[in-house]
Amino acid sequence: MSKTTDKNRRHNWFVQLGLAFRREWTMILDDVGVMLFFIALPLVYPVVYTLIYNPEIVTKMPIAVVDNSCTPSSRTLVRSLEASPSVAIYDYCTDMGEAKDLFASQKVFGILEIPSDYEKKIVRGEQATVPFYAEVSLLLRYRAYLSALTDLQLKLASDITMTRLQATGVSALGISGLPVNTANTFLGDPGQGFASFVMPGIVILILQQSMVLGICFISGTSRERRRRFYGTDPMMLDDLSASAIVWGKALCYVIFYIPLTIYVVRYIPEIFGLPHQGDPVDYLLFIFPLLLSTAMFGQTVQYLCKERESAFPIIVFTSVLFLFLSGLTWPRYAMNDFWTWMGNLVPATWGVEGFIRINSNGATLAESARPYIAMWILTGIYFLTAWWVTATIRRRSIRRYGPLPDDAQTIS
Repeated sequence: MSKTTDKNRRHNWFVQLGLAFRREWTMILDDVGVMLFFIALPLVYPVVYTLIYNPEIVTKMPIAVVDNSCTPSSRTLVRSLEASPSVAIYDYCTDMGEAKDLFASQKVFGILEIPSDYEKKIVRGEQATVPFYAEVSLLLRYRAYLSALTDLQLKLASDITMTRLQATGVSALGISGLPVNTANTFLGDPGQGFASFVMPGIVILILQQSMVLGICFISGTSRERRRRFYGTDPMMLDDLSASAIVWGKALCYVIFYIPLTIYVVRYIPEIFGLPHQGDPVDYLLFIFPLLLSTAMFGQTVQYLCKERESAFPIIVFTSVLFLFLSGLTWPRYAMNDFWTWMGNLVPATWGVEGFIRINSNGATLAESARPYIAMWILTGIYFLTAWWVTATIRRRSIRRYGPLPDDAQTIS
């Protein structure tokens, strides 16, 4: 009898899960607002963001040159700098005042001032200093200037060293360049493009935030119905088990997002030529616990949504916070313990870390085991919180608004 009872309970639970799945799927398709968040955002946002970030690098950034030396060495310096694809000489100024006027009018974003003793110091074997003033309101411009000046410095140092060796009578035959050469290798972003750097992480955040926004939208609408129907929501099948409702909804969201996820993580990088090195099987298997933990996370956050519109301030506030916690704009190892733990509680934080490893750097699923396991752990944690939230909302709504009268209006 006990085994039969347990079997019937399991059967009834799966039946309830199926009912919750079917009802949630119907509600998604019948709600234009939710469809907008579940479909339009994942479809449009990756395209818009990638187009905004193209071209990925800044080139020919204008600068003003103040050449107080007016010597062959200073002219060589300017010609070498202008040969860089990142820099363009906008004007040669007679003094710093004229250059500052161009800088203030945003015609140039950098000023190169060559001192009058530039060539004299080089000839004497002394170290020459060439000041460069740059505007840093946009870090992409500053990085372009810094990269061009660093390459120029290494080249001039090599040329000047060779000239000094020849001047001392030492044969420079067989000597080329500096004793130690430097080479930059940008793993996962060989072109140093901004979109190639940021978009693999942004698409993960888009998947999370669009799903959470849609879930909160559904929950806010449900809470409004509870106020109208004496604490109950007939559309939510309140007579079902809370755990069956949570899992039924979660599976509904995950299955709904599978084709959108394939589009975002598979075809967006191919369309725009973004880094795409990993095995599709690896990153699709990796994304599954991300979707599942996000579905549970959304059903936990829904506790804060008492109206349909409550989803908007929640998502607006958390979007920027989650972006910083993901480590895209500031490395996670540089954060203090509090913010590190806060980031650990966000599914997209682990999703960004693991997906970039697989997609951009060609890692395998086994090599991304830490974020993969972390998302499964978050799935378990947020299932418990989502179960508590679902049961609490139902219980408190009925207690607050009272029992349903016999003549109350119902929804079929």
